[in-house]
Amino acid sequence: MPSITRRATDPGRRASVEAQILAATERLLAGGASFTELGVQRIAAEAGVARSTFYTHFRDKSELLVRLAHTMRTIGYDTGTIWKPSDGLDVLIDVFQRIVRVYREYAAVLAAINEVAAYDATVRDFWIAGHSRFIEHTAQVLTAERDSNRIPDLHVSYAAQVIVIGGDRAITEYVATTPGDSSGDDAFGEELAKIWWYGAYQRRP
Repeated sequence: MPSITRRATDPGRRASVEAQILAATERLLAGGASFTELGVQRIAAEAGVARSTFYTHFRDKSELLVRLAHTMRTIGYDTGTIWKPSDGLDVLIDVFQRIVRVYREYAAVLAAINEVAAYDATVRDFWIAGHSRFIEHTAQVLTAERDSNRIPDLHVSYAAQVIVIGGDRAITEYVATTPGDSSGDDAFGEELAKIWWYGAYQRRP
């Protein structure tokens, strides 16, 4: 008969319980709960686990929120970095439209990040690190274009910050102010792509 310890540390079971807790938190957030006011007991009850089980899998609520946001960050980064300038505007539009859909799917998590980052250094540092990674990638792409004389008069570091941070804030605000209404998502993504394309990659001397 397997020991209790072996059952508790079984990787498959551990992943399943963590997935339950993450999904339960997403449901509560999507239902309008404030992350700050959302207690561990309520999260555990929604997930169908004991409060002590929560702490077996997550150090605290900050770690839980970072885990939720990490999934979104990974999908967004992977989607945003597959494009290269030689792919052209049409592919860039498709990429931005897909990114908008990711933000829409994780709108409740985004709202929680913005809520908690104001006072929690762990969450804030995680979110800033995600921006920095994307800014670095964008700067590398812009530098290659500039050094090949395809982009004149470009301040790479500033342009990368405007593109990444400005885009992130724009999409975040857009999905937050259009809850449940995705009718304009593709048009919004197209405008972002065109601003990126004509503002940087097709800049005139």
